[in-house]
Amino acid sequence: MDTQPLRFVRHGQVVTLPAVAPQRTLLEVLREDLHCTGTKEGCNEGDCGACTVVVAEPHGDRLQYRAVNSCIRLAHSIDGMAVWTAEDLAAADGTLHPAQQALVDSHGSQCGFCTPGFVMSLFGLYQNHVGTAISREQAQEALSGNLCRCTGYRPILDAAQAMQALPAAPVNEAEVLSKLQLLAQEGRASEADSAYIPPRTLPELLAARARHPEAQLVAGSTDVGLWVTKQLRQFGRVLDLTRVAELRRVEPYPHHIAIGAAVTLTDAFAALVADRPHLAEFAHRFAGLPVRNSGTLGGNVANGSPIGDSMPLLIALGASVVLMRHGAKGPRHRELALEDLYTGYRQNVMRPDEVLAWVKVPKATASEYARVYKVSKRREDDISAVCLALALHIDQGVVRRASIGAGGVAATPARARQTEAALLGQPWTQATVNHALQVLRAEFTPLSDMRASSSYRRTVLGNLLQRFWLESQGTIATDLQQLHPCATAQEAAP
Repeated sequence: MDTQPLRFVRHGQVVTLPAVAPQRTLLEVLREDLHCTGTKEGCNEGDCGACTVVVAEPHGDRLQYRAVNSCIRLAHSIDGMAVWTAEDLAAADGTLHPAQQALVDSHGSQCGFCTPGFVMSLFGLYQNHVGTAISREQAQEALSGNLCRCTGYRPILDAAQAMQALPAAPVNEAEVLSKLQLLAQEGRASEADSAYIPPRTLPELLAARARHPEAQLVAGSTDVGLWVTKQLRQFGRVLDLTRVAELRRVEPYPHHIAIGAAVTLTDAFAALVADRPHLAEFAHRFAGLPVRNSGTLGGNVANGSPIGDSMPLLIALGASVVLMRHGAKGPRHRELALEDLYTGYRQNVMRPDEVLAWVKVPKATASEYARVYKVSKRREDDISAVCLALALHIDQGVVRRASIGAGGVAATPARARQTEAALLGQPWTQATVNHALQVLRAEFTPLSDMRASSSYRRTVLGNLLQRFWLESQGTIATDLQQLHPCATAQEAAP
């Protein structure tokens, strides 16, 4: 199998590994090649966070830090970046980094297996909030991808809030940036036809896709990484689109937002939440932060999993996708509604030489009432049993437009067209909702699996439409986020 060099900055020094295969993960390279055994292998599928490391790349004149799962991150994807592991944080004299010392002081570790991952998530949080206080909510967000089996989260959250009060331990960003600039100037040899191809521009990507339609596309590898670790799949060639400058942008237009296929889920949801603030809770529940920091919205859409959470939402919002390919007279593109992308289970209409380049999302309007609901066994860091997204445009008490996306109920992400028809032109009343929820329950025949039975999923679909109706009427007790336990039993008494 073809291999090629991998270069990155670690501990202020450029690391060069001469021969790394395209499907090797960052965790394998760290543990097996560099003997950084502090980074642990837990679930090996991006769920537990024991393998968390922090990567950084230039963002203007500073570094942008992101905690990521090294177990499902392909090693070559961090070529030209900076990497920190748990071994890199303590000072030369052994003084612990504030993230480490705060955990010690707060008694935040017992068995210690998960601790390096927690430390690295805390380090990423620390670097992104230098000199500012960290709230409990920010700490919970930063640690959403880390699971603990014995300590409990309260002392770890205490540590997150305490570490900024300890003596500062700043990263020498000027030194790191200079090393990264040197790597960028050197470039990579023979990228066009190498085993791991990371094009930098859209024309380069389309040309590479035309030459190598058999290559495995990756955009964060949060799904492809699982194929490597769980299915033991190997790829003769990988085409990584996350370096393509044009596809790393979120572009606002008067009536829509264009999100490039290489935009991370973190940044993509930030753009969606800025336009529709009510999506904030759903964005937080979309996997843990390290997965959102690596995965991309374009990759999630192109993957087409029927239990992928972004597609029902995007279908309800009326999103479309732009597919592109190389042409003799320049790039060729076509645009289609997102729900029309899929033809079957993880199958789509894309040609072998096409790539999904952009996701276009219409901006919210004054008449829109939209919500998205995720039902899963765990509230945090879990895959949906059912996901339902609804966007209604109601004028003078009548439903003028309806768009509904559903996940977990069919072989593909689906649009509930029959239910939309049952609502369209009808008065927005309980009677209309009662009829529509029966249509919704009958519209799909979901499978029974480890997450939920078919009958449960159908029941939940109708219940979520009823919840949508109640919330449209001002009811807030349907949302756990709005419920606050009383401080004392006396306060709870009538």
